[in-house]
Amino acid sequence: MFTFLPSSLRQMDEPNSISNSKKRQRKEDRQGNDSDGNDSFEQDGREKKKKNLKGIITSLILLEQQEKSDQEEQSKASNEEKVLLDANHDKTIKTMVEYYDKFQDYHVEVQETERRKRKNSRAVAGALAVSAVSNGVAAREGSIKDTKHGGGGQQRRLWVKDRDKEWWDDCNRPDYPEEEFKKAFRMSKSTFDMICEELNSVIAKEDTTLRNAIPVRQRVAVCIWRLATGEPLRLVSKRFGLGISTCHKLVLEVCSAIRSVLMPKYLQWPDEDGLRKIKNEFESISGIPNVVGSMYTTHIPIIAPKISVAAYFNKRHTERNQKTSYSITVQGVVDPKGVFTDVCIGWPGSMPDDQVLEKSALFQRANGGLLRDVWIVGTSGYPLMDWVLVPYAQQNLTWTQHAFNEKIGEIQLVAKDAFARLKGRWSCLQKRTEVKLQDLPVVLGACCVLHNICEMQNEEIDPELRVELVDDEMVPEVALRSATSMKARDAIAHNLLHHCHAGTRFL
Repeated sequence: MFTFLPSSLRQMDEPNSISNSKKRQRKEDRQGNDSDGNDSFEQDGREKKKKNLKGIITSLILLEQQEKSDQEEQSKASNEEKVLLDANHDKTIKTMVEYYDKFQDYHVEVQETERRKRKNSRAVAGALAVSAVSNGVAAREGSIKDTKHGGGGQQRRLWVKDRDKEWWDDCNRPDYPEEEFKKAFRMSKSTFDMICEELNSVIAKEDTTLRNAIPVRQRVAVCIWRLATGEPLRLVSKRFGLGISTCHKLVLEVCSAIRSVLMPKYLQWPDEDGLRKIKNEFESISGIPNVVGSMYTTHIPIIAPKISVAAYFNKRHTERNQKTSYSITVQGVVDPKGVFTDVCIGWPGSMPDDQVLEKSALFQRANGGLLRDVWIVGTSGYPLMDWVLVPYAQQNLTWTQHAFNEKIGEIQLVAKDAFARLKGRWSCLQKRTEVKLQDLPVVLGACCVLHNICEMQNEEIDPELRVELVDDEMVPEVALRSATSMKARDAIAHNLLHHCHAGTRFL
């Protein structure tokens, strides 16, 4: 059953409903306003975050740009420093070269002054001698008459400075100790006597009216002691009681006699029988057939020459020793006993080994067909040719190539040891000498001949005299000169490993 409100009550409820609707409207408006406020707040926060992120990114970019600029400045500074160091280095080298040139000029001037003094003194002495001879004719005639009657007349001579010869007189005694003699002259008395006997007919001088000649033994001793010790001429003069110029002249005369008399006998390319023996000995050492020699090139220091200075400048020795160095080369081929069979002396120190080889008489003989079907073993500084056998020089070698290099290294060691004994015996090869550049080949050739004589006479070298060779090997620009030789080398390497001749030290 439904009940209806009175009309009066409905009229009373209408204002209440209106007020309620207004309240709801205001509440909704407030809620709307609140939601609009929240959205705007969130939007402001996002914008602030974007601004902060942009600032961070900008800072990172600026830092990166700053770092790049710092690196560029540092690189620029290092380059400038390097350029400055290079300039200072070049300036230092130039200054040193100029110094040596001036020193050489001064040395030449001093020598010229001494030469003039000696010339003047000889002229004065000659005038005195003529005067003495002319004034003493009557005296000599009287002395001759007195001699015929049993008198003891004495012949007048030119005055000669009396120098102390005690050291040489002591060495020349028959009872002088053998060890002391060998220590001074790098050889025994018997070998020294043999050399004197061989050279006697060439270097012997006769006594004159004015003075007695220097004996052959003393002449040879002056030369050998000078080569063995490398001492300056003033000390040689004191040892032997002779003048400095006389000692210098004796050294050159004896060296020339050694080259002309002894070199054809003791330093020559072997004949067929000799080559056959050499092949057998080298094959027994390494297992490599048809090897007739081991080749090496060393450098001899010299004073800066007055001409072609750049040609004699040794860049590798200069960089190693931090001192300007000049040198000439000595290329030699030795047999299994370390005896030289061929030498090439005197080419400038700036030339690499392969260019020195091309300038040698050995190269000319090979081009003439005299070295066909034989090998001369060289270092990696030489090119591989039809008659020159060198080790493999490339990287990542095979087992066979390693084994070949090991065996060929044993042959190379023969030549290197021979040069070490050569420089150890004759110390003049280790230091810059007073000998002029044009006379050096004669002196160096004499050293090689004397080395051969000592080796043939089984003269052992004192272990204290041994030196360590330091000669850089420059790989030639054209390391391969013949495709046939490359195949031959590969065949030799294969046979060495196949026949178990190769060692395993490289492992």
